[in-house]
Amino acid sequence: MFGEVLDYFPLKVKTEIIDFIKAKNIEDEIEEIRFRINKKISLKVGQDIVLINYILSSQEMQVIFENICEKSVYSYTKQIANGFITIKSGNRVGLTGSAVIENEKVINLNYISSLNFRIARQIKDVSVPFLKYIIDIQNNTIFNTIIGSPPGSGKTTILRDLTRKISDGIEEINFKPKICGLVDERGEIAAMYKGIPQNDIGKNTDVITNIEKSTGINMLLRSMSPQIIICDEIGTKEDVLAIQKATLSGTKGIFTAHCSSAQELLINNNLKPIFENKLINRIIILDPKNKGQIKEILKI
Repeated sequence: MFGEVLDYFPLKVKTEIIDFIKAKNIEDEIEEIRFRINKKISLKVGQDIVLINYILSSQEMQVIFENICEKSVYSYTKQIANGFITIKSGNRVGLTGSAVIENEKVINLNYISSLNFRIARQIKDVSVPFLKYIIDIQNNTIFNTIIGSPPGSGKTTILRDLTRKISDGIEEINFKPKICGLVDERGEIAAMYKGIPQNDIGKNTDVITNIEKSTGINMLLRSMSPQIIICDEIGTKEDVLAIQKATLSGTKGIFTAHCSSAQELLINNNLKPIFENKLINRIIILDPKNKGQIKEILKI
């Protein structure tokens, strides 16, 4: 995946990055490559920011931007307006620039000033420690679950792997495959590229992307009859209404949310209805100091 990202860069830029990471031996640790016009190239390596002594020109920025749009910027207008583009291999590119506003909504970005390539690395079986809390073996289904944490604690990585395992089934515990409906609003879970998931999200997963979670959930319920609904970072009243509709109709769900504790979720005004109506069975809180590790579990 990392090599495919480099192919979007002009030869000189690509060479500078390759030489730098080889000298530092950090290829497997790079999480982001960030470009800013007339600034040094920036790498996020774990929790550290390191700079490559190479100043990116506006011409080079334009070349990179055109490459990620496959020379057809117009075709990517909707993604650009959302602030990111998902490229082949599942990596996501964040963009900033001069926003074009129409009817109080961003419809495009002009004069791209920053590009941030987030390096996607799927970690399989990272969800295994969570399965005993989420899988309802007796009924061969799952418990409706919210996984919560502050940003950067690994919840999206875990959600991706949970989707794969639930969709494929888990032979070791005789858990049958389930039809999963994934609402991938920002393209971070499946990383769809021209209709094809770049990440392994299981053999029985239907994906809808670039759409608000509430709308996506309702569309999947109407058209794809999912047994399990999965989506990342719920929080709006509209999300909750859609989740209520799904769970009350018998569809199970796994969701994530930003928080630092179970109590913080329980008192969230937008989320309260799903707890008051006992539509969520498990809250799992991740430890922000130990990525991907469980800090707290609440059974409801």
